[in-house]
Amino acid sequence: MKKKMLTLMISLALVAVTAGCGMKAGEAQNGTQAVKTKDTITIAWYPNESGADMKTSRDEIGKVVAAATGKKVEHKTTTDYTIAIEAIASGSADIVYMGAQGYVEANAKNKKVQPLVVQSGESGTLDDAVYNSWLNVRKGDGDAYKVGTMYSIENIAGKKFSFVSNSSTSGFKVPSGRILTFFNKKEKYKNLTADDLILGGKDKFFSDVLFGGTHQGSAVNLLTGKADVAAFCDTCVANYIELSSGTANMPGAVYKVKQGAAEPFNTLVGKEFELISVTPVLNQPFVINTGTVSAEDTKKLKDAFTADAVTKNPLIFLPKDSKDPGMFKQKTGKEKFLTVDDAFFNPIRTLYN
Repeated sequence: MKKKMLTLMISLALVAVTAGCGMKAGEAQNGTQAVKTKDTITIAWYPNESGADMKTSRDEIGKVVAAATGKKVEHKTTTDYTIAIEAIASGSADIVYMGAQGYVEANAKNKKVQPLVVQSGESGTLDDAVYNSWLNVRKGDGDAYKVGTMYSIENIAGKKFSFVSNSSTSGFKVPSGRILTFFNKKEKYKNLTADDLILGGKDKFFSDVLFGGTHQGSAVNLLTGKADVAAFCDTCVANYIELSSGTANMPGAVYKVKQGAAEPFNTLVGKEFELISVTPVLNQPFVINTGTVSAEDTKKLKDAFTADAVTKNPLIFLPKDSKDPGMFKQKTGKEKFLTVDDAFFNPIRTLYN
C-alpha cells in the first residue's frame, strides 16, 4: 500500500509547560531510558484546529486521553505550524494532531516523536486513508487554467499564489511537489526547486507568494482576491463550504461558502471557487512524544483511540448527516482510528526525490 501511495502521490504530482505538571518517576521504559510520568498530558493543536468552532472536538479528544491515562489534560492552541512542531519535538507538548509533513519534521528533530493513530479511509482501512490537496481559483477563472478542455497547472506560472505554511503537507509539501514534477520536465524550468516557489517577484516563478497560516487563511486569500491560485485541503475547509456544481474532489468542481459559516468565512458567504488540481494526501496522524509519555500510557492511548467507544462517539466522528463542525466526519460509517508505524509516512519523506 505504501508503495502504491508513493506512486499515486508522485504521479499526481511554547516554553516548556512541565513546571505545572508535577512529574514523578515511572517504571515504564523507552528503550533503555526511563520515562518520567507526568500528572498532566499536554495536547497541542495546529492553527487549523485551534479555532473556537473546533473546541468541542478538542475537548472530546481530551476526555479520551484523560480517561485512558488517568491524567489531567491541558490543551495548547497555536497560531503557527512551527509552534506545534517545536512543541512536540522538544517535549513541551506530549500529543499533537498534525499533518504528515509536520510529523516528518518533528521526527527528524527527535526520533522519540512517533505516530499514535491516523483516521482510516472510508473503507475502514489504511488503503484509502487519504484526504485531498486542492489547487483552486475563483469561479469564472477556470477556463484560463485549461489546455484544450482539460484542467492543467500549465498557466499558474506568473500568478499570485497562496500556500498555507511551508510546514503544511497538503498546503505546501504536496502542491509544491506537484508543481515541480510538472514543470521540471520543461527546459525553462528544469532547475526549478521548492525554494524558488516560496518568494514571488518579477523574475520569480510566481509574481507574488502569500502564506495563509492556515488552510482557512489560504482560502480567504483566494476569495478576497489577494491570490489568483491557492492551495488548501478539502477536510480543513469542509465545515465552511458546500458543493455548488460538478463532482466532489474532481477538477471543475465548484464550491461555495455556505450560510452560517464561521469565521473567517462569515463575511464571504456565497463566494465560490473552482478546483483545477486534486492530489491525494496521507491522512494526518495524532503523534506522541515517547520521551515524555510512558510506554504504558502510550499503549493505553492506542487502545482507547481504536476502541469502539471512540469510533461510535458522535462528538468525535460526526454522523454523516450532522451539520455541526468537527475534525472527523463519517461518510460510510466505517471510519475509525488505526495505528501506524513511522514507515507509513515515507511517501512524504521522499516526495521530492
